[in-house]
Formats: sequence, C-alpha cells, structure tokens
Amino acid sequence: MTKEQLFELMHGSIIVSCQATPGEPLYDPCRSVMPLMARAAKAAGAKVIRTSSVRDIVGIKEETGLPVIGLIKREYPGYEGRITMTMREVDECMEAFSDIISIDCTDTVRGDGLTAPEFLKQVKAKYPNSIIMADCATLEEAKAAFAGGADLVGSTMNGYTAATADCKDGPNFELVQQMVEALPCPVIAEGRIHTPEQARRMLDIGAWAVVVGGAITRPLEIAQRFFAVL
Repeated sequence: MTKEQLFELMHGSIIVSCQATPGEPLYDPCRSVMPLMARAAKAAGAKVIRTSSVRDIVGIKEETGLPVIGLIKREYPGYEGRITMTMREVDECMEAFSDIISIDCTDTVRGDGLTAPEFLKQVKAKYPNSIIMADCATLEEAKAAFAGGADLVGSTMNGYTAATADCKDGPNFELVQQMVEALPCPVIAEGRIHTPEQARRMLDIGAWAVVVGGAITRPLEIAQRFFAVL
C-alpha cells in the first residue's frame, strides 16, 4: 500500500489505539491481549490500529491484517519523552513492519542533544520510504516536525508535557483546528477524546482522522471515569 493509499484509507476514520505497557492491568508478559482488542476494533469498523511494542505490532498485524501505527515506549536517562525516542526504537518498528512510525516530536529534553526535527531528518535519511507520524503538543512543534520530514502530525502529546500541563480538561479542539489551518499534511486528532460526539467534532473541524484509545481499550480508565462521577 502506498502512502497515498494508506492516507486515503484512514481519512475520516477512527484509529483505535490498542496499547498495554508493563504495570497496566491488561499487560500480560506471557501473552498479549491487544491483538484481541484490535480484532474487536476491526469488527467495529476500524481500518487502522495504533499500538506499542514489537510484540503487539506483529501480533495485531497477524490477527487483523490492518495497517498499524507502531511505536516503542522506552525510558532513557536524560530523555523526558518515551515514545520512539532513539534510532533503536525506529529500527524495531521498521523490522516489525509498522506501516507508520509514531515519534515524539515535542520540545522535551533529548539525551542526544538533538531537536526533534533533527532526529526526524536522521530517520528519513536512514529510512527514506518510512512514513512518520509526529506526536506533538503544540502548533509550533507540529510545524517544526513537518518541516523536519514528518508525513503527518498528531495532537497526541498536548497536555502531557510541562509546557502544556494545563491542557487536561477534555480534547483540545482549538489546537487541532490550528494545525489543520497551518499545515498541508494530514492532522490526526488524539488525546482525551472520550465520546463519539467529540470524535465527530474533531472530524468536522478538519482532522484527517481521530485516534481513540482510553475510551475504548483501557477498561481501568473507563471504570475510573464512572467511579469519579459516583
């Protein structure tokens, strides 16, 4: 599938994020349940899945046959981020045949001294045919990531960096609209989208597609929202 075909496939759709990392209730070191989550997402109509770890990238592709946005979460001393932060994680995503690789493109501190756009240029130099999704927190980060070679940008990290820590009260519609208006590439809305109505609104303001994870595939978060109300 070409990049253009992949982008057309996801256009106007819900991308379901199926992730479980060590320490989370659905993480099992012996057997992953994420391919089953992805199976359910496919049955509901999902055309693209977002997931983390080589195990789940491979397992979900085998189970569903759907394209995967892959990432590797790994912490390093000196790095504030943990989403595909070094070439090691990029290599692993490529070896697992990720259709799109998601990379932290925020302004958080990187232990290698590079900026996110500089790292993106290294990735594109090594893998010129790779498709990169830049996980950003601000409009400025998204612009810089696109200039650095990102093929599509997401609002993934908004609310999860020090500079955007006050943005935690629901989806950031304003940021997504700003990205859509400022950038010529697909903009993926992601982050705290908990209802179908919120997802619909993101598409209405121009998001290319919407990633939903916690509202679908994280039962702990879903249950906590109910108990918080009660």
